[in-house]
Amino acid sequence: MKMNDTAQVAMTTGINPATGDVVGSITDTPVQAIPEIFARARRAQAVWGALSFEARARHLRLMREYIIENADELARIVSISNGKTMVDAMVTEVLPCTLACNWYGANAAKVLKTERREMSSIIWIGKRSVLTHEPLGVVGIISPWNYPLSIPFGEIAMGLMAGNAILLKVAAATPLVGQAIEKIVAAGQLPDGLFHHLVGPGAGISSAMFENGVDKVFFTGSVPAGKDLMAQASRTLTPLSLELGGKDPMIVLEDADLERAANGAAWAGYQNAGQSCGGVERIYVHEAVYEPFVKLLAAKTAALRQGVPDAECTVDVGAMTTAKQRRVVERQVDDAVANGAKIVAQSQLAAGLTGEFYPATLMTDVTHDMILMRDETFGPVLPVMKFRTEDEAVALANDCTMALTASIWSRNTPRAKALAKRVRGGVVTINDHLYTHGMSDLPWGGPGESGIGRTHGPEGLMEMSKPKAINWDYARASNNLWWYPQDRKTYEVIKHAMRMGSPRNLWDFVYAAMKVLPHMIKRMYFSKR
Repeated sequence: MKMNDTAQVAMTTGINPATGDVVGSITDTPVQAIPEIFARARRAQAVWGALSFEARARHLRLMREYIIENADELARIVSISNGKTMVDAMVTEVLPCTLACNWYGANAAKVLKTERREMSSIIWIGKRSVLTHEPLGVVGIISPWNYPLSIPFGEIAMGLMAGNAILLKVAAATPLVGQAIEKIVAAGQLPDGLFHHLVGPGAGISSAMFENGVDKVFFTGSVPAGKDLMAQASRTLTPLSLELGGKDPMIVLEDADLERAANGAAWAGYQNAGQSCGGVERIYVHEAVYEPFVKLLAAKTAALRQGVPDAECTVDVGAMTTAKQRRVVERQVDDAVANGAKIVAQSQLAAGLTGEFYPATLMTDVTHDMILMRDETFGPVLPVMKFRTEDEAVALANDCTMALTASIWSRNTPRAKALAKRVRGGVVTINDHLYTHGMSDLPWGGPGESGIGRTHGPEGLMEMSKPKAINWDYARASNNLWWYPQDRKTYEVIKHAMRMGSPRNLWDFVYAAMKVLPHMIKRMYFSKR
């Protein structure tokens, strides 16, 4: 290749947000190559979709072994790409990938098996039905930078076990994680062309997916980006699964274990530098325990070590991933302070930091008039409000357009379960928060602006397939009651058939059956017209 040709090759470059160092670059996928990529994916999917679930699971087990054997390197790549600590990368990114291989490999056959549907009414006597779950075909996955490994890989595992080909587009901020996923999938020895990693600007890749007839797109990202994608998909009626924002509340009741609640709040609010759509973004504490809870959480916040992640795991919180998101957090905190909020405690920032760091921050005297309490923060900030009654706590928690997750903290589990039913959210946990994203057996998603559809669990496998009803007639009749010719007698018999299908009592059924069955048998077996 000539030098001037080399200069024209588009590249996506990864930057370590904690240091500003370039960690690597990947050549963008040429737009002109995408139609052939789709064609290859469809050919490979025809082969893959014909395999048994056990055969597909064998490929997932090969991927799982690669992940386990290369866990340190995968955690390192995630850390330098995203800014999170090595412990964070291992527990929230690498470990869930192995769990996904295990659960989807073991359970897809049970979830997606052919189901027999029983006759819904005696009207349909002579009919039998089954429901099958077919692969969608070619599935597009557009994944975010906050969990650049575990989010897309979980969906890859679901999609493959459901029999689909996969086209993956990772976030531009974390291209090396996409490259790492390529190696994981290559270890699975899939049919050639079944998986492709598409690199380049997000808008161009998504447009190419729709233009080439992608069968469904799974997107994880911001609410505005999800709405734009939905508008784009509407032009081709392409189905979407959207996992979008979260402004997730934590309710601490007066009987809560405050030590556990403060530890849980610090973890679920500050891990990944607060960049978790299912993390704690708002805390509501009963007035009876408000002061001791804030004191505990302030001490834990101030004790956090924040700096450049390293292999020796000497820091607790790393960097934010992008300068743009750091500025969002700064604006929200500045606005809250200008309107009366107080910063109670912040983490210990290491000296000489040059990356995208924002200190873990605990705030009080906040109100729902502040953007900090209404818009998604997606950063390491925990605002705390007090409440008097459960009704007030529920009203505050539900006062939001996003309802991905929530948590209730109480020593009284029945009480917490009852309260959980009143709080909006796709997931409500008791005495813990955030971890259920790593549980492959539970659905993930929420109502409102948190998105559309679900990933993970049986529900995620269903989203990766399309139902098909197959119905057949075993009565071997020459005619049906409602076929031609039409006459008044048939009209009256159909009216009696309604009563036979919905009788008020036994006599009602017998009388209607006596009117229906003779005529039905005559029409089905002895009518020649």
